[in-house]
Amino acid sequence: MKKINFILITYISLLVVSCSKNKLDTTAKDQIDANNFFNNATDLQVYTNGFYEFLPNTRVYIDDTESDNIIPLVVTDRVKGARIVPASKATTNWNWESLRSVNYFLEHYEKCPDQAAKLKYGGIARFFRAYIYYDKVKTYGDVPWYNKVLSADDPDLYKARDSRKLVMDSVLDDINYAVANIPKEIQLNSITKYTALILKARICLFEGTFRKYHGLGDHEKFLNEAASAADELITSPAYKLYTTGGPNTCYRDLFARNDQDVTETILARDYNPTFGRHGMSYLMTAPTAGVYGICKDAIDSYLMKDGTRFTDQPGYDTKGFYEEMQNRDPRLTQTTPGPNFTVYKETAPEPVNINIATTGYRLIKALASKDQWSSNNSYNDIILFRFAEALLVLAEAKAELGTLTQADLDKSINKLRERVGMPGLNLADANSHPDPYLEAMYPNVEKGSNKGVILEIRRERRIEMFNEGLRWDDLMRWKEGKKLEQPMLGMYFPSLGAFDFNNDGKADVYLHNGNAGGAPPGTSSIVNVNQKRLTNTTSGNFNPLYSTPRIFNEEKDYYYPIPLEEITLNPQLVQNPKWK
Repeated sequence: MKKINFILITYISLLVVSCSKNKLDTTAKDQIDANNFFNNATDLQVYTNGFYEFLPNTRVYIDDTESDNIIPLVVTDRVKGARIVPASKATTNWNWESLRSVNYFLEHYEKCPDQAAKLKYGGIARFFRAYIYYDKVKTYGDVPWYNKVLSADDPDLYKARDSRKLVMDSVLDDINYAVANIPKEIQLNSITKYTALILKARICLFEGTFRKYHGLGDHEKFLNEAASAADELITSPAYKLYTTGGPNTCYRDLFARNDQDVTETILARDYNPTFGRHGMSYLMTAPTAGVYGICKDAIDSYLMKDGTRFTDQPGYDTKGFYEEMQNRDPRLTQTTPGPNFTVYKETAPEPVNINIATTGYRLIKALASKDQWSSNNSYNDIILFRFAEALLVLAEAKAELGTLTQADLDKSINKLRERVGMPGLNLADANSHPDPYLEAMYPNVEKGSNKGVILEIRRERRIEMFNEGLRWDDLMRWKEGKKLEQPMLGMYFPSLGAFDFNNDGKADVYLHNGNAGGAPPGTSSIVNVNQKRLTNTTSGNFNPLYSTPRIFNEEKDYYYPIPLEEITLNPQLVQNPKWK
């Protein structure tokens, strides 16, 4: 496996990532001297290698804990609706260091005489500029557009924010340049044309649906671009879905294995026992760390194995654990433990332990082998982009445009279902019988003839991309922030007492309200409901947010506030609406 692009050459790190106070504002004292650099392909490669540090690391597998998918031990202000205007930019996304590094490269790389190298690395630089600005627009809306390095006396230094239209049109220009000029290579840890295509699909789907549901106008252009990029990637022979091991294991194995390959994975951050480890498996298993619990409405969203809706069954919301896990979409028990759960690479079933999850539903997607469960000891690679996302983008973009056909579904959503042995989605059936459970979940969904299939695509997206860092962005672009105020609950129990999770006649879980003396011998998970609250005191669902108010303010919470010091320094910056 190639690893070079996530290992920075020390001297270039020090030079590219400057120590200056504000790289947008001043010339960095340790900036590379362009007169002595950018002379050949190696120089361009070495400089752009530094850009890979702008990509996320394990944050990809943590971001869902700040959404309605997963409840962690410590609930964040974003979920509670308790964000405040920060005093400084220190811990925010309102920083420009990475952008300045990219713009510095783009101002000087043309001096290299190697035309092929200029096209490739110029494309990579513009990929990263598109990535940086996409992230800023998601966070703040309108932002200043800078495509140059600013000097201390540049009049643009303290300019107002540019319009979202100008910025996103510029982002589209950048990512189109990247698609056109980065070579068609298949590289696991390097930016290629295919990485640019999947980033373009993601950016354009976000922008198109955000514009549509927030009433900004001109959404069709971006949705068409999203569909086009996704289709180009899908119809290329470069990638396909990972199916090794079959429907009951392949989805989990894709994320749990130590080393990614280029079957489905387009770009991964590489980890290795020798040079880089992370702490994701510890967060999933330690009772005092992440304690990540999957929300019940996510569990209930998984279809039955035959393609029918679990939530259409009478009493679906009061089924016991063993019953609710039977005959479901195989991805369910590859995302959370089902009965007789076996840890990756183990053969004996793992004892039931619901104490390490706030909701009782543990997270196992991307959980590595047991030897990696101690603090900062995981080294399974982190997937940043994969082929499955392109399938979802194609279906959603076309559904939102009103151009989706059954053939489109068959080459996109139904490929994902086929991977796990599920029946395909039928366009006519979905639209003639919209799911009332999903309608209540997403009240702002389009009310037209495609409502049913859009809801089903949203179901598929939540399930397939669960715990991959996209859920918050999805809720924001669909204008469904109020979803965060809906109940976020866990497992259901009809009473206190003993429960058999594996249907083997033995108790696995014992619930009590202060006296655990009645727990049968061998019970592996003993739970005090005074600590893990139930909705009805001695019965009902786990309710980890029982004392946590959640408010989503439609007038302000779709964006983050600009740091106060930045508005003080630049009077032309106007704070986002309703933030004070």
